[in-house]
Amino acid sequence: MSKRVISINRMYGSNGRKIGKALSEELGIHCYDKDLIQIASKEQGLPYEELLKVDEKRASQWRYPLEEPAQMENQYHFYPMNDVLFQAQTEIIKFIAKREECIFIGRCAGQILGDSCLKVFIHAPFEYRVKVASERMEIPERDARGYVKKADKERRSFYEYFTDEKWMDMSAYDLCIDSSRFTEAQIVKMLKAAYESLDA
Repeated sequence: MSKRVISINRMYGSNGRKIGKALSEELGIHCYDKDLIQIASKEQGLPYEELLKVDEKRASQWRYPLEEPAQMENQYHFYPMNDVLFQAQTEIIKFIAKREECIFIGRCAGQILGDSCLKVFIHAPFEYRVKVASERMEIPERDARGYVKKADKERRSFYEYFTDEKWMDMSAYDLCIDSSRFTEAQIVKMLKAAYESLDA
């Protein structure tokens, strides 16, 4: 019997992570986000805080992402830590998806699992996301604009580097939802209905 799994890719400020957490509570299943980094940290024997720095980021072609002794260890010396983390998380995501019904936030989980999961993309207009980011970080909107643009660039680069697909190609997802058009409760209700319609 296959497990029902949802992957949520999201634009920064679209509240995709928040929606995923709310959906997990509604369905009574686990939502995997930064805890994937903690699992990878334990399995690889690498510092969590250092892996956090490269999470969902493509490695620079000019330098290693970390000024960290672990990067210089023999097994990692020729591989950017971004790649090490992605490969570790890929195996973890595949293992968890076979074991339990759950939700994955980001980290290309939908493309890793393919048709064996429900692939969701949460997006919203730029101005809406700037407002969300401004309120979330308690910073002026002019500062939030730069932060949102940078986050979009990083996520797009990460996704396209590791999947060879376009981040904004809506045909790569099963459901695309503009979170500015609906309340969190409405979106959770939609996703719950989609989840319950999956073959278990």
